[in-house]
Amino acid sequence: MKEKSEILKGFNKRCKDTLMETLEIEYVDIGDDFLTAKMPVNSRVHQPYGLLHGGATAALAESVGSAASAFFVDTKKFIVNGIELSINHVKSIREGEVTATATILHKGRTTHLWEIRVVNENNELISISKLTNIILEKN
Repeated sequence: MKEKSEILKGFNKRCKDTLMETLEIEYVDIGDDFLTAKMPVNSRVHQPYGLLHGGATAALAESVGSAASAFFVDTKKFIVNGIELSINHVKSIREGEVTATATILHKGRTTHLWEIRVVNENNELISISKLTNIILEKN
């Protein structure tokens, strides 16, 4: 495997001018079967009650799961598209930082299934999701 820091630098570079940059998502760790990203919780990602917006959490989950699939495929030949995201929000948070770790459950030729756990700074579960990605040949 390439040097971890170089892989993460590449993931973070691709976030420029995207939703990930807007939400300040940063990829921070990678391994053989996982990818981890973090996102600050502040007014930029709040819903009107001052809590972390579920949509921002879902965007974090899908971003880390999709990037993780891209790590496993030859992106010169294939693209990764999320086709289903299921997410349960179990705890709220007003400020601080959340960390999302995508762990592979199934790595097939044409589909990948990820479990993404989103936790707060005390490692308390905020949300849990499953993401299914389809791997398509580029035309």
